[in-house]
Amino acid sequence: MNPTSLRTSIKGTIILLIGVLLILFSMGLSISYGAADIKLSTVWEAVSRFNPNVAPHQIIQEIRMPRAISAVLVGALLAVSGAVMQGLTRNPLASPSIMGVTDGAAFALVITLAFFPAATILSLTFSSLVGAGLGVILVFTIGAFSKGGLTPVKLALAGVAVGSMLNAISNAIALHFQVAKDMSFWYAGGLTSTNWGSVKILLIAGGLGLLLAMFISRSITILSLGEEVSKGLGQNTLLVKSLGVIVVLVLTGAAVSIAGAIGFIGLVIPHITRFIIGSDYRWIIPISAVLGGLLLVLADIAARMVNAPFETPVGAITAIIGVPFFLYLARRERRGL
Repeated sequence: MNPTSLRTSIKGTIILLIGVLLILFSMGLSISYGAADIKLSTVWEAVSRFNPNVAPHQIIQEIRMPRAISAVLVGALLAVSGAVMQGLTRNPLASPSIMGVTDGAAFALVITLAFFPAATILSLTFSSLVGAGLGVILVFTIGAFSKGGLTPVKLALAGVAVGSMLNAISNAIALHFQVAKDMSFWYAGGLTSTNWGSVKILLIAGGLGLLLAMFISRSITILSLGEEVSKGLGQNTLLVKSLGVIVVLVLTGAAVSIAGAIGFIGLVIPHITRFIIGSDYRWIIPISAVLGGLLLVLADIAARMVNAPFETPVGAITAIIGVPFFLYLARRERRGL
């Protein structure tokens, strides 16, 4: 191992360890803070020595722990999804919320709720995967037909256009079939309805998606250097892109079916990660997962503090961070138009 790789490995390991410790501490705060504040010592007792006869223990085990774990998993999945999208497309503006993936999932979910109202959470997750795929196909098809081919800004514009179209259709269907109330909670983005079933779906989908993402991480690093460089090194770019798209669909589909339209995590976190660790996706992917999980846990805590005792949609908190960052990136990439 050369000195540069060794330094990167040491730095990446330290960042991961610190990130995991911060996540554990933030989860403790998230579990203890709410309509009824609970001491951290009580949280630890509920985890280590659960007593079903103690009301705070029941609140922690059945409501707050699933919510905190779901926040970490959703944030991690969205961050990794954005990192993979940016690596595959070499587009710094790529993220699930901007590239039509989230709105495609919403479109499929509203159709499922309208025509199959008794659908299970597993069915909703599957439909969101299909819808996310539809959004990706539409965005890249429109972008490919634009004059001058695909550029980062054109892909972002195509994503905004497709997202607006799917959003309008989804709202029309929701109003007609009287499922607008259900979808309004989804559009706001939040973790209030999460439970242990949600955690299981996120763990299964996240585990599969993250393993596949790590499997192709080295190939994404090479592909991010350019298509010609990648082919020159003998890489099957079509296979890498296909596997990468599967990763994005699985991770985003699972995350948005559980937590709704939480935007900009997949845009902001990969940029922060590359600034910290460099361009090696073998480190970008796991560190993005840790930082994404940490950001969403903190955003969920902030959502409960802004207008206590009422909850602010967590999607609004992430948008406050993400929108200025997106505008900065769009301005930096304006020459790509």
